[in-house]
Amino acid sequence: MSRAVYLARLERERLAKAEQQGRARLAAREVADGVAETVALSAARGAEFEVPSVARGERQRPYRKMAGLEWLARKGRVSPAQKAAGERYGECYRKALGEVAIASTLDVRPGGAAETPLTAVIARAEANARARDRLAFYRERLRDQVGLVTACDMICGEELTPREVAGDDRGTQRIEAVLEVALDILAAQRT
Repeated sequence: MSRAVYLARLERERLAKAEQQGRARLAAREVADGVAETVALSAARGAEFEVPSVARGERQRPYRKMAGLEWLARKGRVSPAQKAAGERYGECYRKALGEVAIASTLDVRPGGAAETPLTAVIARAEANARARDRLAFYRERLRDQVGLVTACDMICGEELTPREVAGDDRGTQRIEAVLEVALDILAAQRT
């Protein structure tokens, strides 16, 4: 192979590598722009995000959407007892909404080899039923007041921020106050 052919091949490889790196940088920039746009739109609707700090030379870590109750606790707007009561309510709410699906094949073993698929489905259905009963108990403690229950459902159960629920400053303050009362009731009557 002649020296000219060898140098030409090296130059083609260098140019191909540079082009590939350029395409990768462009794709990464487009992804970053898309993520920034999504975060900005969600933030405009009231969502709160935990922004990861990135040291030099590290990869960008993903944004994490904060649950409403977690955000309120970080801001010091709910006490640890209120947060614990809200977490219990939210867990029951999400479990109560969980539907039990039966797999399309009887060979699926979701819990391991010792557990049959049907017993796993029954166990999940029973856990969901217990959660629905517990949720009804919590709602009865709130005297089934629509405002109190809705605040707990949206912020503790659906994990929305007060701003996402209310949409404006005045509504946000109102929903926070209603939630605080509901969580006080649930925290005081813990069972």
